[in-house]
Amino acid sequence: MAHDPLPAALPLTDLTRHRRLREQGSPDRADLDAILDAGFVCHLGVVVEGRPLVVPTVYGRDERQLYLHGSVASRSLAGGTPVCVTVTHVDGLVLARSVFEHGVNYRSAMIHGEARTVTDPAEKLEALRLLTEHAAPGQWSYARRPNRKELAATTLLALSLEEASVKIRTGAPDDGDGPDAELGLWAGTLPLASAWGAPVPDPVLPAEAPVPEHVARRAGTRYG
Repeated sequence: MAHDPLPAALPLTDLTRHRRLREQGSPDRADLDAILDAGFVCHLGVVVEGRPLVVPTVYGRDERQLYLHGSVASRSLAGGTPVCVTVTHVDGLVLARSVFEHGVNYRSAMIHGEARTVTDPAEKLEALRLLTEHAAPGQWSYARRPNRKELAATTLLALSLEEASVKIRTGAPDDGDGPDAELGLWAGTLPLASAWGAPVPDPVLPAEAPVPEHVARRAGTRYG
């Protein structure tokens, strides 16, 4: 079924309204898409039997839905349970002249909504393709795809991308023009970058087994 694209501006609701550090908030859905596309691990927050539970899990997406591997939280997510999903990338430490002004350069997204268990076999297969290709582009066509038994044993969740918020912090410390600037202390940023390493073969592989091109070309490339 065809859908109209989501609005270019992120919604302003009670859940997405920025109450602190509003200057770091972004109203652009393009920033949300970029943050989601840069990673593949999220944290799924849900209340289970009256207690909060936050589960790290993998995800993939299309233009309207975030698909998540159900993981251990799936037992509590039937029937449209309210959840919050977060994705965060740390780009560096902000080391100021005073401890109070220290901070982090980061990109962060929060998606709010009601999780839906994916039951349609065709949608589940497509969601698995999205998860696989999001984490390892090219792997869906290379590896054996799930059979009916494996598909039935897999729990996937869908969450609409309609209600989301974004915060981004970049740049230098904020105390360069204040009284602490006269202390003569070093201040600045300590960047952080992650990169994919060289592929490590399964020890039982034959020595002559080649590394697939789509895996080899990621070595040394940046993650996040």
